[in-house]
Amino acid sequence: MAVVKKVEEQKIVEHKHDKKIRKWQWWVIGVVLFIGLVILIGAFVLNGFMGKSEAVTEGELSVTVLDSGVTVTRDDSGVPHIDAGSDADLYRAQGFVQAQDRLFQMDLARRQASGRLSEVVGDAAVSTDRFFRTFSLRHAAELSYDGYGEEAKQVLAWYAEGVNAFIESAKEEGTLPFEFTILGYEPEAWSEVDSLTIGKYMAYDLSGNWSTLAFRHWAVGALPEEKARELFITYPENAPAVIEANRDNPVNIAFGDVPLPPEHNGSNNWVVSGDRTESGEPLLADDPHLGLSTPSIWYQMHLTSPEQNVSGVIFAGVPGIILGHNDEIAWGVTNVGPDVQDLYIEKQNPDNKRQFWFDGQWEEADVRNEPINVKDGETVEYRVVTTRHGPIISPVMDGPDSNTLFSMQWTALEPTLELQAVLNMNKAENWEEFEGALEDFHSPAQNFVFAAKDGTIAYKANGRIPIRKTGDGQLPVPGDSSDYEWTGYVPYDELPTLVNPDEGFIATANNAVVDESYPYHITDFWAQPYRYQRIKEVLAENEQMTVDDMMALQMDIKNLYAEEFLDDMLQAIRSSQQADQFEEELTILDEWDRMDHKDSAGPLLFHRWMKELPLVLFEEEIPKDAMELFRGTNHITDQMMRDSFSGKESVWVEEYGGVEVWLGDALSRVVDDLSEEFGEDSTDWRWGDYHQVYFEHPLSSALPVLAWLLNREGPIETSGSQITVQAQGYGADGVADHGGAWRFVADVSDLSSTYHLVGPGQSGHVKSDWYHDQIEDWIDGNYRETVTDPEKVEGQVLELTP
Repeated sequence: MAVVKKVEEQKIVEHKHDKKIRKWQWWVIGVVLFIGLVILIGAFVLNGFMGKSEAVTEGELSVTVLDSGVTVTRDDSGVPHIDAGSDADLYRAQGFVQAQDRLFQMDLARRQASGRLSEVVGDAAVSTDRFFRTFSLRHAAELSYDGYGEEAKQVLAWYAEGVNAFIESAKEEGTLPFEFTILGYEPEAWSEVDSLTIGKYMAYDLSGNWSTLAFRHWAVGALPEEKARELFITYPENAPAVIEANRDNPVNIAFGDVPLPPEHNGSNNWVVSGDRTESGEPLLADDPHLGLSTPSIWYQMHLTSPEQNVSGVIFAGVPGIILGHNDEIAWGVTNVGPDVQDLYIEKQNPDNKRQFWFDGQWEEADVRNEPINVKDGETVEYRVVTTRHGPIISPVMDGPDSNTLFSMQWTALEPTLELQAVLNMNKAENWEEFEGALEDFHSPAQNFVFAAKDGTIAYKANGRIPIRKTGDGQLPVPGDSSDYEWTGYVPYDELPTLVNPDEGFIATANNAVVDESYPYHITDFWAQPYRYQRIKEVLAENEQMTVDDMMALQMDIKNLYAEEFLDDMLQAIRSSQQADQFEEELTILDEWDRMDHKDSAGPLLFHRWMKELPLVLFEEEIPKDAMELFRGTNHITDQMMRDSFSGKESVWVEEYGGVEVWLGDALSRVVDDLSEEFGEDSTDWRWGDYHQVYFEHPLSSALPVLAWLLNREGPIETSGSQITVQAQGYGADGVADHGGAWRFVADVSDLSSTYHLVGPGQSGHVKSDWYHDQIEDWIDGNYRETVTDPEKVEGQVLELTP
C-alpha cells in the first residue's frame, strides 16, 4: 500500500509539473501570437502610412500653376511622357512630375550640395556640411544664375513653380514622401538656384584632381626625389621653382573624412556612321558612369510641346533633358577629366587672418559667414575665406593651425551656363546648332558624341579648360605671385573636335583624346585605356552594326587589362621561390578565358591581386592620410610593372626586393584573404561571390529595418569590372557602387523608338511598381524600349488640369 501511495503521489507531482509546462507553453505561444499581431498591425499601419505618399499616376489632378491641361502618360517602365500645349506648362509639369517620384531625393541633393544636411540629420553631417560650404557650390550657383539669359531664368522659374505646386498640395493633403516624416521635417519651397546647385554638385562629382595635387605636395616634401618622381604620371621636369615651393612650404594634408568623388568617373560612348550599320544610318550608344543608388541618379522623361519633342534623362531637380535625343539628333557624353582644379600655396598674414601675400603686398580676402544649423544641437559658426584664387580649403582639414594654406581655383566656381546649353541642345536639329549650344556648357568638361538624321556623326571635348602662365597642373603652385595665374581657357574652336571621320566611328571611354601634338594641356591623368581599346576593337571588326550589337557591346566583359599583364605576372611568379605555394591559383589563372564572368574564379584572383599591389608596395612609407588622397594608384603600379618586365629599373620595386618578390607577396596575401572569405578550395571561388551590386537608399543605413524595407534587392552578383565595357567600380568589400546607371542605344533611322536601362528603376517610392523593377534587367542587359510617337505611347494616364 505504501508503494501504491508513493506512485500515486509521484503521478500527482508529475501531473502538476506537466500542467505547469503546459501553462508555460501556452504563455509562450500567447506572447508569440501577441508579438506577431503587433508586427502584423505595425506592418499594416506602416504599409498604409507609406502608401499615402505614393504618386498618383492615373486620373486627374488639379495643378493651379498651369495655363492649360497637360497629359502625363507613364509607360510600362514608369517613364513619364509629358504632352503640354506650351513650354511654360511643359516645364511646370516636369517639375511637378519629378517631385511626385523623386522629391526626397531632390531635397537631399540640394541640401548636400548646399551644406545643409545637419539641419535634418543632426551632428553626424556637420563635417560634410563644412566641406560643401567650403567648396562653395551654392555660392557658385548663385553667381551663375545672375549670368543666365531671361529665357533660361524663365524655364527655371516655371520648373520651380511645378515643384512647389506639388510640395504645397502634398503638405495640405498629408502625402509628403514618408522619408520626410521619418526625419521629422518638411521640405522648403524650391528655388531656381536649387536646380543650379544640383548642377554644380555634378561638376564636383566629375572634377576631382585637387586631392591628387595635395598628395603630390606631400610626396615631394616627404620622399626622396627618385621615389616621388615615380608617383607622378609625368614628373614636372621643367618646373624646379614649383617643386621647390612645395618642398619649402609644407601644408597640412591631414584631411578628415571628406566625400571624395570616385576615381575616374567612367563612362563609355560611341557613334557609328551609317556606312557601317545595317540600317544605313548612324547608331549611338552612351552609358555614363556615376553612383549606383536608390533611387537612380538619372530620371528618364519624354517632353513634348509645340516647340520641342525630346526624350532621355535628367538629374532629378533640374529641368530639360541633358542626354538623349529629339526627332532629328541624338547625343551622349563621357567625362573628359581635365585638370580644372588648381591648388595655390597661400601665405596668410599671422596678424590678420583675412589677408594673404600677393605680388609684394597683403591682399584682403573675401569672408562669408556660413553658420551651420544642427538638428537637436547648437549652431556651428563657420566662415568661408576666399582669396583671389578661390576658397581656402585647409579649414576642412583636421590638423594644427598654420599660416601656409591651400586655396583652390576651379572652373565650376565661376559663373557657368550649363542649363542654357541643355535647353538649346534639346531643340537643336543639326550639328551646327548643337555645337553652337555646347559653347555654353562650361563645367564639367564632357566628351560629347553626336549623330543626326542627315548622316553626320561628330565629337567634341567640351568645357572650360584653363591655360596657365606657369606649370601644367601637376602640383600646387605659389599663391603669392602673378606668375602662376590662369590666363584664360582653351579657345572654343580649338577644343578637340572630330566630324565624319574616315574610320566610320568615334568612341570615348575617359581615354586620352589628344596626343603630344595638341598645343594645350588637358591632363596627364587619363583613365586606364582598356574600355576604350575593347570598344574600338569591336567597332573596327563589325561593318554591319545593329542596335543589338550596341547593347551587347555595352554589356561586354572582356578583360584587356589581364591581356596586357597577366602572362608576365604569372611568369614572374613561376620564376620565383614562391611558385610551389600557388600551384592551384596559377592553374586557375592559366585556364581563365580573360572574361570577367561572375561564375569564374579567374577575375576574383586577378582583380584582388591588382588591387593588392599598391597596398603591399606603399604601405610602409605612405601614411594613411596621404594614401587616402593618392588617386590612380594602379596607374603608377601598372607603369612600374611595365618597366620591370621590360628591364627598366623602378626604385620602389627594386628596394622592395624585385618584381618577383613584390608580386609574390601580394598574391600570397590575396590567397590568404580569399581562403578566409570563401574557403580553402580555390576551385570553388567565384567572382560573383565578391563582386556584387547594391542599389542603396540613403536612409537605409540608419536602421536595419529601413535597410530591409528600402533596399529590396541585393547585394546581387554581377559580371564585369571597373576596366570592362560593362563597368562597375567597387570598394574593398567588392560591392559595386558606381557604374552605368543609365544605358542608352539609338538608331537614328527611327528616333521614335530607342532603348534604355535605368537601374534600379524610375520611382523613388518603395511602394511603386517602378521602384526596383529594372535591377534584374540592368544586370542581364535586357533593355527597355521607349517610344515617343504619340500614337504608340501607352500606359497609365494622368491629366493635370489648371
